[in-house]
Order: sequence, then structure tokens, then C-alpha cells
Amino acid sequence: MTEPLAELDARFSSPGAVARPWDDVDRVLTDAKIFWLSTVRTDGRPHVTPLPGVWTTGALHFCTGAEEQKARNLAHEPRCVLTTGTDHQDQGLDVIVEGAAGRVGDPGLLRTLAGLWKTRLGWDFTPGDGAFRGDDGTVALVFAVPPSKILAFGKGEPYSQTRFRFPARR
Repeated sequence: MTEPLAELDARFSSPGAVARPWDDVDRVLTDAKIFWLSTVRTDGRPHVTPLPGVWTTGALHFCTGAEEQKARNLAHEPRCVLTTGTDHQDQGLDVIVEGAAGRVGDPGLLRTLAGLWKTRLGWDFTPGDGAFRGDDGTVALVFAVPPSKILAFGKGEPYSQTRFRFPARR
């Protein structure tokens, strides 16, 4: 993945703050175990739910059952937002990922993701037929959200808001 363009928003940053380095954001996304997924129902009402996710190959990945509300919402409207960060007010980095979710069906990527789910999250999945399969027979659809924009909120002094743009994605 090409490193995105960083832009500090001085309106929401301490005087003298600088844009957060992409490496900081990449580390938060890679190390995070839980993300909050925001989607929109067919009637326009928001839906937010926590779920585990994996950041790799320039996209945020998550899985869900085909009949769960988030999967039904994404079938209607793939644009979504995922957030992660810390509950501390004066330290850390909160990250917001905006993009459109698409199903992952590539067998090689599913194998890679299943391995990451095991090593990073301790969950066992077997890829097969374009999805993850659990030992109990459950089927989980796998989604990738390549970011169209990422916002990073540095907390504590200096506080900052950095926007990361991905020029090749629209």
C-alpha cells in the first residue's frame, strides 16, 4: 500500500501540533482487537456494533453471519465507518476508517486472514467456499474495507486531528 497523504486540521489541533505519522496510525490499526462498525439500515437508521477486526494489506477486515443486521445493512449500503482507539481522554490515538465494505472471496486472502484471526485474535476459522467456517459449522462472511479516508485523533498535549487521504481510491 502506498502511504496516504497526511493533512493536519489546525482547527481541531493544539497550536504547534503536527500531523501524526502514518506509522502511528498503522500500528494502532494493526494492534487493535476491537473496532466499532457503523452501518445504515434500509430505513436510514444507524446501526453500530463492536466486532473484532484485522488490518492488513491496506484494508480493515471483519466477518459476520449472513443474517446479522450488519451484513443485511452492507448488502443495501456498503459504505461504512469503523473506529478504534482508547478510552483515555488525555493519551493515545483514536482512529476512524471510512470506506466501502466488499466481500472477500479470494481463497489465498481468506487463508491469510484465517491465520491472522488465529494469531492476533485467537479465533479458529477454516476458509472455504468464499467464507470462514467455524468448528461448530457456523459460516461467517468476510469483508474488506479499503479506506477512502482515515481520521486520527491524537489525545493529550499536543492534541491533533490528522486526515489521511488515499488518492488512488474514490
